[in-house]
Amino acid sequence: MSFLEELKWRGMLHDIMPGTEELLNKGMVKGYIGFDPTADSLGVGNMAQVMTLLHFQKAGHKPIALVGGATGMVGDPSGKSAERNLLDEETLNNNLAGQRKQLEKFLDFNCGENSAQIVNNYDWFKGFSFLEFIRDVGKHISVNYMLAKDSVKSRLENGMSFTEFSYQLVQGYDFYYLWKNDGVMLQMGGSDQWGNIVTGTELIRRKDAGEAFALTTQLIKKSDGTKFGKTEGGNIWLDAKRTSPYKFYQFWLNASDADAETYIKIFTLNKKAEIEALVAEHSAEPHLRKLQKALAEDITTRVHSKNDLERAIETTAILFGSSFDDFKKLSAEEVEAAFDETDIFTVDNNLFTDGADPITLLAEVSSIFPSKGEAKKNIQANAVSVNKAKITLESKFSATDLLFGKFLLIQKGKKNYYLIKTNN
Repeated sequence: MSFLEELKWRGMLHDIMPGTEELLNKGMVKGYIGFDPTADSLGVGNMAQVMTLLHFQKAGHKPIALVGGATGMVGDPSGKSAERNLLDEETLNNNLAGQRKQLEKFLDFNCGENSAQIVNNYDWFKGFSFLEFIRDVGKHISVNYMLAKDSVKSRLENGMSFTEFSYQLVQGYDFYYLWKNDGVMLQMGGSDQWGNIVTGTELIRRKDAGEAFALTTQLIKKSDGTKFGKTEGGNIWLDAKRTSPYKFYQFWLNASDADAETYIKIFTLNKKAEIEALVAEHSAEPHLRKLQKALAEDITTRVHSKNDLERAIETTAILFGSSFDDFKKLSAEEVEAAFDETDIFTVDNNLFTDGADPITLLAEVSSIFPSKGEAKKNIQANAVSVNKAKITLESKFSATDLLFGKFLLIQKGKKNYYLIKTNN
C-alpha cells in the first residue's frame, strides 16, 4: 500500500497539493514535518504527525523531523487566540533534547538511504541577520498574500505583533532552505498548517522558480467536538514524568466507542483487516471494550514499554477492584501517579492525631464534596468508601489508616476516586 493509500484508509489525509501523488510514485522522496518545542515532551496531540512520518518511512521515503529552535523563539499564531510567551535559548535547547529522544523511539535512524533525520532550524537562522532576511526573503512574499492567511485574519481584530506576523515567512524559509540544500520536496503537517506550508512552496517558486509540494492531515478531535489530547488534569504527554504510564493507558482506555474506532486507525500500525475484525468483535460485545483495550495496550507499549503496560493494567485492576490489600502492592509513587492533580487533596498531618471525622475530611479540609450536607447525604446513602471500606457518619480515621503513612483512598460512587495526602 502506498503512503497516500495508507493515509486515506486510516482517515488521516486532509489536503494535498496537485502533483504530490505523482512525485511520491516516482521514487524515494524527502519530506518533513515541523515540531513546536514549547515543552520538553511531545503530547498525544503530536502523535498524528509522528505517525505520518512513520508511515512515510515505511512506504520507502525519507522522513525528516524539524524541531523548531528558531521558530520556537517566534511563536506560531495558527489556532492561537493570544500571543504566546517567547522561550529563552536554554529552555528551547532542553525542550529540543526531550523531543528528540521521543522521536527516536518511533522512527528508524539506521536503515540506509531512507533513515530518519532530525534537523533544527536554528542551525540556519542563527547566522541570518534581520536585514539579510527582509532583503532575501521578505521581498518575495507580499503583505497582501500574508494577510490573506486564516492564521493572520483570525487575529487581526485583537491585534498581532510583527513577531508572530512574520512566522509564516520564517516557516516558509525553512522549506526553501531544506529544498535548496537537502533536496526536500514535501512538507507535511496538520490541516491548520496549510497556510504556512504553501507559503514555503510559494517562496520556492518566486525566489528560485522551483517546485515543491504540500500535504496536510486531519486535526484530531473527539466525537463530542472537544479537544483531543487534554483531560481535566491537562495535556497527556509522552514523557512518563509528566503523564504516568497508568494515566496514559487510562486516557486511551476511556475513549468512547466512536473515538476508539477512529484512534485505532490513526495511532496504531495494525493492518486494515486486523482493525476491521476488531471493530466487528467490539460491535458484537461492546461492554467488553475490546477496541479500547487493544488501542491502549498498543500505544502504551510503543510510547513507554511492555513492563509499563503491565504495571498500568495491574494498577487499573487494583484501583477499581474491591481489595485494599491489593492496593498495597503499589509503590507510594505509583499510588500518587494514578491520580490527576485535581483529584489529590493535601491536608495537615495533625488532623489524624485525635482521629478525623468524615465530614471534616471530605467537605471542610478537602472539596471532595461541595458541602457538609452533600457529604452527609452520600455517606448515609452508603455511597462513600475510604480505603475500599464503606464508612458511616461515626467513622474516624487515624494515622494507622494512612497507606505509606500519608494516603487515604476515597471512593465516591462507583467510578470517582480521590486521594487525600498528608503534608508530612
